[in-house]
Amino acid sequence: MLCIIDYGVGNLFSLRASLEAIGQEVVVSSDPSVISSADRILLPGVGAFSDAIAKLRASGLDRVVKEEAARGKPILGICLGMQLLFQTSYEFGEHEGLGLIPGHVRPIAEVIPKELKIPHIGWNALSCSQPRHPLFSALSEGDCVYFVHSYYATDCAPYVIATTEYGAELTAAVARGNVMGCQFHPEKSGAVGLSILRAFCEETTL
Repeated sequence: MLCIIDYGVGNLFSLRASLEAIGQEVVVSSDPSVISSADRILLPGVGAFSDAIAKLRASGLDRVVKEEAARGKPILGICLGMQLLFQTSYEFGEHEGLGLIPGHVRPIAEVIPKELKIPHIGWNALSCSQPRHPLFSALSEGDCVYFVHSYYATDCAPYVIATTEYGAELTAAVARGNVMGCQFHPEKSGAVGLSILRAFCEETTL
């Protein structure tokens, strides 16, 4: 069973629908016992970092995520959910994250040309690290996925498993053992996104 963590921030319906479309048993829950009983966990997120991490902490779900990560359970953060995995975000101030992956979250405005629009919205190609991470086992180089973001993960080079180009090379996906994250939305990325979700659900080497 998969569990999508519901902490009041996230595009839960489309993620659940995508997982069900590939034949997965999935629940959406904020109950720690349900989350702990799941085989794999997804941490979605949209909106502001400070609001999201505050809601996680208020519910005690930050501790649950850390405990399950320590147990070796596969965890996938998506978009803001990926950013929450890092040590610190500099989105409207400085905010402490979950600290599961070393690195920081900073504005893409610091590194992209001024003429490019923010947020970065649209389809962009992935450039996967080699050897390719199991999460991307079914992808071909240059496959495109859908992004919506104004901030990106940096200072995390050892854990980057894919990048994308938007006026600068930006972190697209990360992994540190059983803890993984995608800056893009696999649930909005068509067949490519479904293949990534399928790999997360079924790959035994994660």
